[in-house]
Amino acid sequence: MKAAKDNVVIPTYDRDLMMPGIVHFGLGAFSRAHLAMYVDRLLARGDADEWAVSGIGLMPADEKMRDILAEQDRLYTLITRAADGEPDARIIGSIAEYLYAPDDPEAVIERLAAPTTRIVTLTVTEAGYTLGTTAANESAPTTVWGYLLAGLTRRAERGIPPFTVLSCDNIQGNGSIARNALVSYARGAGSDWAERIATEVAFPNSMVDRITPATTAEDIDTVEQITGLRDEWPVSSERFEQWVIEDNFSAGRPAFETVGAQFVADVAPYEKMKLRLLNASHQAMAYLGILEGYTYVHEVVRDADFATFLRGYMREEAAPTLDDVPGIDLAGYQDELIARFSNAAIKDTLARQVVDGSERIPKFLLPVIADQIAAGRNIERCALVLAAWQAVLLRGATRPTDRAITSDARLDELEAAALAGEEHPGAFLTIVPLSEIDDERFTRAYRKARAELREYGPRGAVLSLNRDAVH
Repeated sequence: MKAAKDNVVIPTYDRDLMMPGIVHFGLGAFSRAHLAMYVDRLLARGDADEWAVSGIGLMPADEKMRDILAEQDRLYTLITRAADGEPDARIIGSIAEYLYAPDDPEAVIERLAAPTTRIVTLTVTEAGYTLGTTAANESAPTTVWGYLLAGLTRRAERGIPPFTVLSCDNIQGNGSIARNALVSYARGAGSDWAERIATEVAFPNSMVDRITPATTAEDIDTVEQITGLRDEWPVSSERFEQWVIEDNFSAGRPAFETVGAQFVADVAPYEKMKLRLLNASHQAMAYLGILEGYTYVHEVVRDADFATFLRGYMREEAAPTLDDVPGIDLAGYQDELIARFSNAAIKDTLARQVVDGSERIPKFLLPVIADQIAAGRNIERCALVLAAWQAVLLRGATRPTDRAITSDARLDELEAAALAGEEHPGAFLTIVPLSEIDDERFTRAYRKARAELREYGPRGAVLSLNRDAVH
């Protein structure tokens, strides 16, 4: 770090004094730009040595993270990019250790069982809460749920109170969903802990927000130019950040409110706002943008036709379904989202947004449709996004070179439904969970959107809705 240029923020705290108080499963780009950054700020204040992070990797791809962090003394660079101006660089030092679970499962369990471990945080993606929640007959854990159960069991055997499980994934009610997943796993394993988990372990809900694309070779070169240091796995993100956390912890917590986070009694209004305005908008831009031939989010939102469509979705279809959000001006929030999406310096790819669409669409977009139908309001823009999803899946099914862009655990099933929809227009709506919206208004809106998309293309379909909004 001594070789870093003067404009780089480096850790000023004594890293030898750090103790892991937070264990994090899924130490990817987002958690390194978010959780680890908040902890780094706390450490810089000089009063949080006991809250450093122990990162845990479970997947084969995590071997690379293990090796690079080991080579770099668990340091890495966070680059934040504004739409105008030079990027800022900060070297994050809050990772006290990194354990690759397949190397030594026992070491992971011991870290979870340590009295100093008081919070376990998760970024395991939407799919992580459904995959691996069935207990297997195994000599050592292989999933996050297996490790959590093993750690809690060992703590109980030693008379150590349970840690808090804090999900940082983009799922509404993420704490409640994490609780249900772990209880389900424990019951399947025949553990006496199943009911105790439900009552003794805190699972606060949280809302996290920071656009953080995957690291590219260009990012690595940029970091070297800015800092004078070679970092093999930096993180690049936007400047904006938000973390709203339910104040419900069973073993104490850091003072994250002193470094930018917000503790509240009820996260639900903030979660719903973010998922239905930001995340659902990402889905809209991604599928329509891919069909239009765009590569990046900023390209879509800088196109006036698509920006008008996006604003119409937010204002006419998403915002009416939201509750009052304390301290938030919804109109201003929507304007801020458009500005964030327009940030070309981020280079956020549309391909990143369509990964696991079968998990994202149900959580981000379908609740908007259900609430709008119940209130007798407009769903035309939502329907067009679903028609665009089907069109992208169809393109992947018929053009193998395009298939990789739609990475999804259910891809074969989805492509089959998309193909069936060519012969029978409503067939795509029979897949779960689209089939759960059993309403003729939804079916009509989807069929109309599909027909316009096929006849006029994405721009023409968007323009049709934009004109309808004017008239």
